[in-house]
Amino acid sequence: MSTTELAELRRTIGQLRQCVGALRSRYGDASAVRRLANDVERLDIDAGDLDSPIPAQPKPVPPAQVVKIPDAPYDPALWQGADDEGVGGYHRDQP
Repeated sequence: MSTTELAELRRTIGQLRQCVGALRSRYGDASAVRRLANDVERLDIDAGDLDSPIPAQPKPVPPAQVVKIPDAPYDPALWQGADDEGVGGYHRDQP
């Protein structure tokens, strides 16, 4: 976005802010007026983000670091003596 476009955007946001101020003096602190004020504030924040330099994009994970999990069932011996979470030790033999 060019500096001219950003300047126009800032000017328009300023006009919106004035309009919302006029609505606030007419309707008071109505929820619709608060939402409009919040929207104008969000527009101002987003316009500020456009002024800042573009952050570096995250680098993709190389395929060598991706761990593939097989679809084959796990060996039941891995779970020998383990409790089901939240259920307790119902698999244990009662004395």
